[in-house]
Amino acid sequence: VQLQASGGGLVQAGGSLRLSCAASGDFASNYYMAWFRQAPGKEREFVVHIIRKADTTYYADSVKGRFTISRDNAKNTVYLQMNNLKPEDTAVYYCAARTSSCSGYRCYELGPLYDYWGQGTLVTVSS
Repeated sequence: VQLQASGGGLVQAGGSLRLSCAASGDFASNYYMAWFRQAPGKEREFVVHIIRKADTTYYADSVKGRFTISRDNAKNTVYLQMNNLKPEDTAVYYCAARTSSCSGYRCYELGPLYDYWGQGTLVTVSS
């Protein structure tokens, strides 16, 4: 499976962007998908997760109410709609996929559990 992230760019604080993550292969409903981000000089952090059937999502507290994840299985694509962006949202955003469920409290936040990663797309929010 190959993941191709796109949609990043430069935006002013309060603005919006929509990121896309296109997957190759038999995407359909086979994968648990997530977005992570890594700001300069910081560790990678979890942003949001969506289960295979797209009826359950989990967001990091820092983006709740501002970001929305969705998936279009027919197009093999996951989207991240980001509204009311803040300078602290500046980071390289990565989409990730895993093929199996996980156990443990908030295990979906753990990057090493994901099997596939996109190349990242840079989001820069100016103040």
